[in-house]
Amino acid sequence: MSTRFYNTKSRKKEIFVPIKKGHVNLYTCGPTVYDTAHIGNFRTFIFEDLLKRYLLLKGYGVTHVMNLTDVDDKTIKKSVAEKIPIRDLTNKYIDLFHSDIKKLKIIPADHYPRATDHIAGMIEMIKSLIEREFAYITDDGSVYFSISTYADYGRLANLNFELQQSTERVETDDYSKDNPQDFTLWKAWKDSDGEVFWDSPWGRGRPGWHIECSAMSVEYLGNHFDIHCGGVDNLFPHHENEIAQSVCATGKEFVNYWLHSEHLLLDSEKMSKSLGNFYHVKELLAAGYTSESLRYALLSTHYRSKLKFTNDKKHEAQKAVSRVQEIYNRLQEYVTDYADINGSANRVPASEDFIKALDDDLDVAGALSSVFDWIRKTNVQLDTKTLSEMDATNGIAFLLQVNSIFDILKFDLSIPEEIIQLAKERTQARKNRDWQNSDRIRDELYNLGWNIEDTPAGAKLKQR
Repeated sequence: MSTRFYNTKSRKKEIFVPIKKGHVNLYTCGPTVYDTAHIGNFRTFIFEDLLKRYLLLKGYGVTHVMNLTDVDDKTIKKSVAEKIPIRDLTNKYIDLFHSDIKKLKIIPADHYPRATDHIAGMIEMIKSLIEREFAYITDDGSVYFSISTYADYGRLANLNFELQQSTERVETDDYSKDNPQDFTLWKAWKDSDGEVFWDSPWGRGRPGWHIECSAMSVEYLGNHFDIHCGGVDNLFPHHENEIAQSVCATGKEFVNYWLHSEHLLLDSEKMSKSLGNFYHVKELLAAGYTSESLRYALLSTHYRSKLKFTNDKKHEAQKAVSRVQEIYNRLQEYVTDYADINGSANRVPASEDFIKALDDDLDVAGALSSVFDWIRKTNVQLDTKTLSEMDATNGIAFLLQVNSIFDILKFDLSIPEEIIQLAKERTQARKNRDWQNSDRIRDELYNLGWNIEDTPAGAKLKQR
């Protein structure tokens, strides 16, 4: 089955054909580094990780660029308010972002360009837009893109431009009105900007938010590339403006496929800093999520569907992750000479269903359904000792294929000394017929993330 993605530009699923055979150039909008990213942001970053892992599984080479917005209205306002240099402020949150990326096992991008390191390229793009008469300079030295000069403006966001005319300019970087407006490419310096400015042909100032992504994506991936991703809240105005300024500056198509992820909801509302209803990765890990269960919770709903995040998600996700880990551990124990057997995921019927589901616009529900149906059947075979060693080996290969997409298995399962000691104490309590103490230790182990199972060969520990 061919790979199909839902292209926001056409509002339909399209067969994916990369510009260069066997290679995909991917640009994803990264965080604005004025604060700690919340899991509403990471819902998008996790979706992009899923997309990238899928492309790699399909055999594509991937060049992935994720920008870091380290200058805009928000970063300037916070640096001025806290009286610290903007670079110091953004360095702090960039480090926190990379720490969270690692905790969530997200494959790092090939490039993380910072906007402030690419001002020269932005100025050159703005100069091109002025020369081509798509942009104009105002009396204060700001530069605006004139949307009336670009006939396709509003195509991505599906705006009816004939019914909506530009009636004013918009100076702020981030706005959510569906009314097309001329937007800033270069913002003239103001007293409130403090020490944040760069010199340009139009005077001191700094770039608008939208031009940053256009200039950096073109610099790293060329004028025309394969896929651009982001959250649905970036669709308008940010991505609409990116298309307009990029196409007009280069004369090229810009991007072939636009993929957008839906919002994460908390108590039926979009999770956002402005509403004050958000969780950070660190908080959720401290509350009992593991990296694997949090990944699962954020991945198990299709990226184009709203994700309702509730406390029940933790238990559902941990249960699902434990099922996958348990069958993997059972198969490892079942195979006596795994290293000498060449297992193949393709020999497992569920593998074909798994890939077919992902081929269809990353249908994770269908993919996971094939996995858990196979787990159920395989557990029965293990219980009845009717599974061949070769099938067990191929099953391990299938689980590794699944893990290449979801990354929810743990391979370093060394047991901490404190857990081993508790297990020994419980064994002694059982020998002494001290069932109350035995049960207490069992519960303590459970709360620490371990199940203990009594077998004829002795107690066996398994991480939940």
